Amino acid sequence: MNNILKYKGYLARIEFSVEDMVLYGKIEGIKDLVNFESDSIDKIEEEFHNAVDEYLQMCEELGENPDKAYSGTFNVRISPALHRKLAMKAYKTGMTLNSAVETAIEAYTDNTANWKIEQLYNEVGQYSQYFKNLSYANASPFVNGINRWGKIVNA
Repeated sequence: MNNILKYKGYLARIEFSVEDMVLYGKIEGIKDLVNFESDSIDKIEEEFHNAVDEYLQMCEELGENPDKAYSGTFNVRISPALHRKLAMKAYKTGMTLNSAVETAIEAYTDNTANWKIEQLYNEVGQYSQYFKNLSYANASPFVNGINRWGKIVNA
């Protein structure tokens, strides 16, 4: 079940209010708060599209950029044990902690982890039959041995 709508590069998660008996959402990725709602499942996507179109038109009339600005800086809270593990892994591979986190986020958002698994599968040659059903979820011992440029490293 997917309750995320996408339109013109913007997203909205559709929720249901039991109290109001309506479906509703909020446009993500814009500078302002824009909500929409519908009491009909058949109309909620149309309401989302209308909300996006109206917001973009308003921004155009005002000469403003509609997109939310992201600074590239944010705090991440993880367990101390995972922090240490990441710091040691980054050190062993010659990366900074920031570049290691950025690489992991790139793999997560771009789904490049699966590409790296396929590359590893191709590089192991005669042993490839052992990796036929390899997925990212169970491949961490192998993925950890590939640096951000796709080269196998002794980690």
